[in-house]
Amino acid sequence: MERKIIKIDVERCNGCGLCAAACHEGAIGMVDGRARLLRKDYCDGLGDCLPACPVGAISFEVREAPAYDAEAVRAAQQAKAIGAPLPCGCPGTQSKRIPRVPAPAARDNATVDSELSQWPVQIKLVPVNAPYFDGAKLLVAADCTAYAYGNFHQDFIRDRITLIGCPKLDEGDYAEKLTAILRENTIRSVTVVRMEVPCCGGIEQAVRRALENCGKLIPWQVVIIGTDGTRRDV
Repeated sequence: MERKIIKIDVERCNGCGLCAAACHEGAIGMVDGRARLLRKDYCDGLGDCLPACPVGAISFEVREAPAYDAEAVRAAQQAKAIGAPLPCGCPGTQSKRIPRVPAPAARDNATVDSELSQWPVQIKLVPVNAPYFDGAKLLVAADCTAYAYGNFHQDFIRDRITLIGCPKLDEGDYAEKLTAILRENTIRSVTVVRMEVPCCGGIEQAVRRALENCGKLIPWQVVIIGTDGTRRDV
């Protein structure tokens, strides 16, 4: 049958995951850091996801699609209510305990010094032309990474200028601000540190677009932190 259904522009999507959170029916999920319409029969065509998208990647179109299956949606919502995992990959559906063996306390109770060398650190607050960007190695990190990875200051913040953000919770897109920082300053390298959850791909995509648009060739790398604190260099 032909009916009104959403269309997602995957190239424009920044991976923030806000549309998936706004879709009460669970039709939208995150795949490889981008929003996808996973279940056409879950999409009711009302478009709660449209205003949630900060980059205008979602629109309506009329096309061949299976009918909206309200009964299947109710069953999925009931499964969510009792804690069954959903296919969207949203961190909120993956709550879990992480067993830890407490490490012995340091005998001398020594504190670990901070490696942070500038302020502010939020992407939206940092001035584009801050003097510390000149000749800097840049760290762009999802804010959860510093809590998940125990050696974050020593492995990532040391000798770098740090910018943090959350692509799922912050409004708007970071790409424009990051493009300006890269274009107007002498940045030596960029390290992106993100969580393994799909919605965190938005920060990686923003850096990727900034590097493409800044008009410079800047070396960069991506490091993915697991929810259990493990590290994987991409």
